[in-house]
Amino acid sequence: MPTDPSSPASIDRLHEAHEKIVEQLSRVIVGQRQVIDELLISLFSRGHCLLEGVPGLAKTLLISTLAKSLDLSFSRIQFTPDLMPGDIVGTEVLEEDRGSGGRHLRFLEGPLFANVILADEINRTPPKTQSALLEAMQERQVSVGRTRHRLSDPFFVLATQNPIEQEGTYPLPEAQQDRFMFKVFVRYPSFDEEFEIARRTTGAATAEVEPVLTAAEIIGLQKTVREVPISDHLARYALALVRQTRVGEQGVPDFVSDQLSWGAGPRAVQFLILGAKARALLEGRSHVTIDDVQALAAPVLRHRIVVGFAAESEGVTADSIIDRLIETTPAREDDLTRDPRFQTIFAS
Repeated sequence: MPTDPSSPASIDRLHEAHEKIVEQLSRVIVGQRQVIDELLISLFSRGHCLLEGVPGLAKTLLISTLAKSLDLSFSRIQFTPDLMPGDIVGTEVLEEDRGSGGRHLRFLEGPLFANVILADEINRTPPKTQSALLEAMQERQVSVGRTRHRLSDPFFVLATQNPIEQEGTYPLPEAQQDRFMFKVFVRYPSFDEEFEIARRTTGAATAEVEPVLTAAEIIGLQKTVREVPISDHLARYALALVRQTRVGEQGVPDFVSDQLSWGAGPRAVQFLILGAKARALLEGRSHVTIDDVQALAAPVLRHRIVVGFAAESEGVTADSIIDRLIETTPAREDDLTRDPRFQTIFAS
C-alpha cells in the first residue's frame, strides 16, 4: 500500500530527516544552507545536481559529508583530459580458472557503482567520457559489451564545474546539462561565515558526522515525494513559467524574444513540479504552494535557457530573466487564466 503523503507521520518523517541531515552537515559545513536544501530536494526527487563555484568553497567536502550523513556509499571521480569511459564505468577482464584451466570474462565495477557520485570538474574531460556519465544518470545502468549492469539505488550524481580557467576544458552542451535537475551556484561565504570557517579549520578539533538515513529509507521517502498532490493551478503556473522561455512561440513576452536564443523543454516542468513537492515536505507541509515553485525556478531553469550574445554582453543573465518572468506571471489563478497572453500560451 502506498504511503499517504498527507498523513502527519509521512510529513514529520521527511521534515525530521531534513532537520537531522542539516544538523549533521552543520558540524562540518559553515553556511551554504540554500545549497544544502537544493541538494536534498534533488536527492528526494531522484534528480542530479550540477554545482558551479570557484575553487575553495568546500563543494567536495559538502558532498562527501552529505554521503556520510545519509549512510550511503560515496565515490569521487576526478575528471581529467585523459579519463576514458572505462575508467568510470568499469571494464571486463579475462580471468583463468586455475582448477579447470578455462578462461572467462569478469566485469570489474568502476567508481560509478556507488550511491553518491562526485563528478569533480566534469568540464575537464572529453565528451566521450562525459556522455558515459550522463547515460548512466539517465538510464541508471551501464552497458559493457552485450551486458547491462544496474547501478546502485539510490543513485545521486553531483557534478562540479569551475567557472574560471576555461582553457583546456570541454563545456557541457546545453542539451546535456538538461539531464541535471538543478544547476546550483555555490557562492562566497559572508564575513561571519568565513570567520567561522577560519576558526574551525585551523584548529586541532575534528567533527564527526553520524548517519541519519539508510538507502532503503531514502528510497521510501523518494516514493512519498511523488505521491504528494499538486493543484491544477500550480501545475499550470509551472507550465506558464517554462513555456514563456520558448522563443518563437505564441504569447512569449518581448523581453524573452529579445534576450533569449533558446528556451527550456518539458523536463523543466517535470523537475519544477517534483522539486516543489519535495520542498513542501522538507518544510513540513503536505501541500505545494506558489512559493515552492518560484523558489526553484532559478535552479531548474538557469541551465536550460540560453541568453543571446547581445543580451549577455549587456550584463543580462539567465537568473535575471527568470526573476522577470516570475514578476510578470500572475500568481492568482483567476488572474493567470483570464490574462489574454496566457490564454494564448495555454491554447498553443
